[in-house]
Parts: sequence; C-alpha cells; structure tokens
Amino acid sequence: MATQQTAVVDPLTQTKLTRVSRQPGMYDRFSTAMKSFRVLKDLTPEQVDSFMKSYVIYDLDWANEQQMIEVLGPDYQKKVGACLSDYYAVLNHLCAIGELEKMYVPPILDASVSVLANQILYEELVAEELQLPPNAQVLDIGCGRGRVAAHMTEMTDAKVTGLNIDTDQLASAVAYNKLMGYSNDFIHQDMNELPLPFADEQFDGFYQVQAFSLCKDLPKLCSEVYRVLKPGSRVSLLDWASLEAYNPEDPHHQELMRAVKPIIGAVGTPTPESMVAALESAGFRMIRHYVGGINGLQAPFLERLKSYFYTARWAMQGLTTVGLLPMHFRTLFNRMTQDSDAFIEADKSRLITTCYHWVAEKPLGNAGGLKSASPLSSEDSVKFDSSASSDNEYVHADTPASSQDSLASRSAAKA
Repeated sequence: MATQQTAVVDPLTQTKLTRVSRQPGMYDRFSTAMKSFRVLKDLTPEQVDSFMKSYVIYDLDWANEQQMIEVLGPDYQKKVGACLSDYYAVLNHLCAIGELEKMYVPPILDASVSVLANQILYEELVAEELQLPPNAQVLDIGCGRGRVAAHMTEMTDAKVTGLNIDTDQLASAVAYNKLMGYSNDFIHQDMNELPLPFADEQFDGFYQVQAFSLCKDLPKLCSEVYRVLKPGSRVSLLDWASLEAYNPEDPHHQELMRAVKPIIGAVGTPTPESMVAALESAGFRMIRHYVGGINGLQAPFLERLKSYFYTARWAMQGLTTVGLLPMHFRTLFNRMTQDSDAFIEADKSRLITTCYHWVAEKPLGNAGGLKSASPLSSEDSVKFDSSASSDNEYVHADTPASSQDSLASRSAAKA
C-alpha cells in the first residue's frame, strides 16, 4: 500500500480570478457572531445534553450496518438523522462565532487571505464549473445556513433550492436570503430519505459542500441527483475522503480516523474512487477529480482555526469560572476543539482530506444541441460541447505535471 498521496493542484486555480471577492464587513460578522452567541447562551440543559450525545454516530460508519443496529437499533437511519439535527442545531452557532458560518474549510486557493475569502474563491470556481444557462434552477443538498446559496444567486442569477436536515439552519437560510432579496427555496429534508421531492429533469446544476459524507447510500443518492437534473447539466462536489496513504490496518491511522470523524461530522468514509464509482453508476460522466487547493493541504487553515477556537475556549473557561457565562459554554468549546491536532496530523500526512473535488456531467444523450453558459462563465453567450470537455478535462492523482500544465492552459483559454 502506498504511503504518500500525490496532491494535485486544481488546474482552474492556476488561472487568475478577476472578479472582486465579496465578503461580509466587520459589522455583519460581529452581528452574526453575537446572534449565535445569544442562542448558545440560552441553550437548555436538554439541548446541550442532546448535542453531546449526538457524537455517538461518529464512532460508527454506514459501511458497518451490524454495528449501527447494535448501537442505535433497527431504525438506525432515523436515529442518525435525529442525532444530526441535534448536532448541527448547536454546531452551526459555534462555527458562526468564528470564520466558519458556512461550516466548511475550503481548499486553499490563496494562502494570503482569510478562510472566508477562500470560501468565496472556491464558490466562484464552482459557479464557473457548473456553466449554468440563464434563469437556471440549481439544487444544493446540505445547504446549511443558505450563505453559499445566496452567493451562487449573486454570481449567476440562478434560483437555488436548498435541502437540509436542521430546521435551525433552514430558518437562518430563509431569513438571510429574504434579506438579500433572493427567492431561493429551502426545504427540510433528510438526504437519506429518498426519493428526492422533485420532478425529473427539474434542475440545471447541482453542487454540495461536505455533505455527502453523511449519505448512507451514495449510489442511490447520485442516481436521484441524476434523475432530477436536465441532460447536459453538471455537478460539483466538495467532500472529505480517505486517501491512498491511509492504511485501515495501521493502529495509529485507525486512532487518527476515530479522532477526525467527529470533528468534520462524517458518518461515512468515502474514497475518491468510491465517489467516482457512485457517480458513474448513476450515469454521470466524469470531467475531473482531484485534491483541491495549493499542494492539496488544508493544514495552514486548520492551524489558524485551531488558534482562534483555542483562544475562544480559553476565554470561555475564564468567563464561566467567574460566573459571567453558563458552564455549558466550557463543555461546548472543549468538545468542539477536542482532537484538532489529530485532524492536522492526518491532513499533513495526506491520510485524509476534506477538500476532494469531483466534477461530472449528465450526458446530453440523444438530445443533442448546445447548452448556454451563464454570464459568469465568460461573455454573453458562451457555448460548450459537453462531450469534448469531458474527455479533455479529466484529472486524477497520477496525472503528470506536463498534462496538468496543458490542462491549465486550456482552462485559461476558456476563462
């Protein structure tokens, strides 16, 4: 078994992004943090207890159904869904206090700017990759607080339909998108409760950000996404994956994996290949897949976030000690920051990543014709041939550097 995963820099990040990245001002960030702080302050003992107990699912894995049944019972899928609701109802507010309101650590596309700025850069990349037509309908599974959906609408004028299991986050998504003047829809739905509540060929594109690690059956969910997309539509996925260097027989690797899964909220343990297999079995044609970002590592951001949340934990310990905050703040921040060093070590060792990126498309089949790109993709009416792009843009971890350079040149020419 290999001991090192070759990281591939996303070829599109080598092109210059000329748009101005928009991010919330200091007042908006402070306002959001204070709202979440007040929610956390008013949590009941029952809510805190439910949050702490929800971590049981991260000691399990969808692949081991017998263990799921032994721990959670025969209705384990519903139990997992309930735990996820309890988990995210609190975690989203803990994340919103810092730079993680969108609840994902992005690929590092520009190491000189913040985590939030890199989220925006990544979302711009997704908007380009989807190549949406005018007046597009886009599906977002695991939409969280709806900030990514709002940014997608801002960039492309698409209408986004977001699904999420947590009603607390959905309420925030609805309020924020209404404030921004967007007519995006947000639906309370467990992605593991299939079929999806949509008509065949309803959407022009699909993206998800670190949500499919919660999926019980990737092939079935990918088949449902395929069903609800129009021919020629693209999908963009960013998620966690165990990499080639991870050895499930290595005790230290096992220990790191057990420590990391609760931090990132993963029930499943996909590999790059298992996601490709799920997409292709559904009928999608792969365009490219790779470890995203500069050098394929997130450790610099993980260390920055660790420093921030450790400082916050230290402050909470002091404030709870003198009675200015309820004691559950200490409990929450201690749990949130637990095992962060293991996450950093696993990333540096290239055992896992949370920024693996897959792009695929639903073939046009016999429909023929061309699909108009959104104004964001280039000029007013750029067209693309999906069959040509599929073969030319496929990337994987063994792609030689010369091929990556050639791909980057083609991508730059299209931009």
